[in-house]
Amino acid sequence: MENSTLRILVVDDFELWRRFAAEMLQENPELHVVSEASDGLEAVQKTQQLQPDLVLLDIGLPTLGGIQVARQILESAPKTKILFLSEQRDSDIVEEAIRLGGGAYVVKVDAAAELLPAVKAVLQGTRFFSTSLAGSSFPHHASEFIEPPRRENVRHHDVRFYSDNAGMVEGFAQFTKSALRIGNAVLVIATESLRNGILQRLAKDGVDLHAAAERERYLSMDVFDLASSSRIREAVSAAAREGLHVAVG
Repeated sequence: MENSTLRILVVDDFELWRRFAAEMLQENPELHVVSEASDGLEAVQKTQQLQPDLVLLDIGLPTLGGIQVARQILESAPKTKILFLSEQRDSDIVEEAIRLGGGAYVVKVDAAAELLPAVKAVLQGTRFFSTSLAGSSFPHHASEFIEPPRRENVRHHDVRFYSDNAGMVEGFAQFTKSALRIGNAVLVIATESLRNGILQRLAKDGVDLHAAAERERYLSMDVFDLASSSRIREAVSAAAREGLHVAVG
């Protein structure tokens, strides 16, 4: 595909993000965004119709999730390569995305610096993983993994934006699931509807938040009760007694 225009389909349910990704890609004259899709079914249909060289694919899509979309694309358009571009960092999701045949996985917060190098790597047949995934485990067949020097006890803050409540529930649920999996205590401060949505979403994945709460590993607070800082102190103190870190969402 050298010395020719590479045709790309951008798939994301957030219009401003699709615009951002498309504008970045088109900084390279060899890359041409042929179309965009805002949900999973539309992505599959447009891939079948247009047969692009590359699909930039989000994970959390309406109507059909990114993993299911990837399966159908690779069946109906086997020559099309897939680059996952998502805010999800859960190791199970990343491994499944790559196992299915995704050529790269870029976390959205790293996209400004890593999207174009990832596209280049995928089109050259080399795997590319975002630096934000450093320290996660990946399938052994991955031929390239960008990993910065590891730092112990690093504290960081992520700011994420969601286009709708469904995306926010999914994001908070994955945050909670990942934090509990690695042994952290979790403090979620949100509205009642969001907290109920998280509870229902994680129940589908078999995560027992009630059991975690009984072990003082999970504390859920209404955003309007934030002034009751004593509950936060209790949660942090309980975690400290067990030598746990506290993840706050």
